[in-house]
Amino acid sequence: MDPHKRSVTIEVMAADETVLGGGRYATDQGGFAEMRRYVSQFPDHIWAIEGCNGIGHHVAVRLLAAGEEVVDVPPKLAARTRVFATGQGRKTDATDAHSVALVGTRMAGLRPVVDDEQLAVLRLLVDRRRSLGDEHTRKTSQLHQLLLELVPGGAKKDLSAAQAKALLAKARPRDVVGKTRRRVAAELVADLERIYARKKAANKELTELVKATGTTLLDLHGIGPSGAAQLLVEVGDITRFPDRDHFASWNGTAPIDASSGDQVRHRLSRAGNRQINRVVHIMATVQLRNATEGRAYYDRRKAEGKTSMEAMRALKRRLSNIVYKTMLDDTVAHTATGSRTGPGGQRGNDSDSSAAGSQPQTNSSDKPLPGPATTDPRTPLPTAS
Repeated sequence: MDPHKRSVTIEVMAADETVLGGGRYATDQGGFAEMRRYVSQFPDHIWAIEGCNGIGHHVAVRLLAAGEEVVDVPPKLAARTRVFATGQGRKTDATDAHSVALVGTRMAGLRPVVDDEQLAVLRLLVDRRRSLGDEHTRKTSQLHQLLLELVPGGAKKDLSAAQAKALLAKARPRDVVGKTRRRVAAELVADLERIYARKKAANKELTELVKATGTTLLDLHGIGPSGAAQLLVEVGDITRFPDRDHFASWNGTAPIDASSGDQVRHRLSRAGNRQINRVVHIMATVQLRNATEGRAYYDRRKAEGKTSMEAMRALKRRLSNIVYKTMLDDTVAHTATGSRTGPGGQRGNDSDSSAAGSQPQTNSSDKPLPGPATTDPRTPLPTAS
């Protein structure tokens, strides 16, 4: 399926890649029912939908509620397939659906979409918390601009609403423009106070929900409730990654080999899931501000001759390994206790990257992108004794 807001285009493909049918349907109640009636002539089927974390989410949820089996096809993977398909690279809804069908037929290890109420609630709250943060940043920037015109030299970078209110109390403009500027700044301060209260309430609710999942991500230095919830929502089942190298490639912390001649070096990857990359980056930044193992590791890499950016890149890769192992260990804990696997749970076969470990394995953070995928694209879990 190539999904859109008000319509979807589907193609029915057999295991030998024979096209059996397809069509375009509206996403309203009538169109959805008509699409399901058409597909019912193929009783043994699986839905492969592009972008189930994005535009395809609304229809994927409806199919899950109807008892259908759905797998998520990453948009980048479908785009690569379309490039190598026939049709002169033309991009239409029909060719997009064909590319998605090819990926669904050929690729093993596609992430199954599950109807998990806990993850659905976390996703909603994570999105809400992120929007509050974006709104706070935007209004703070507007306030800084006004204060620069009201107060000589402006305000300091890390400005709270109370500090801004104190600065405004000292400003006494006499002209109409200055008085209007001061009034608008006061309104922005009031908005920031309301946003701060909402952020505090959202953080409290996220903390309670994340703890309820049984994850130990909050025990990692630099991972807060918002970051932990983001990991649980975006990663889903951690065992879908064969190893920590694939996980690092997915989140963009795996370095890219940029060696030339006798010079051996790696550079930062700009690919991968940027939201999870941001979570790891915040984790690294927080650890660098304190006397942590991350700070010690960063200093050791600098002493070895690495630049600040190279040391930071290496630290982020190591922290990615730690996050991977933590989530894998959580899965083992849930499996061993006989409970349902919690969001993001995982097993730890990468003991050298423990969160409390001192010396990482040599060059563990310099390992570039993983090799080709194997026929078993998932991490096997041990049998609980």
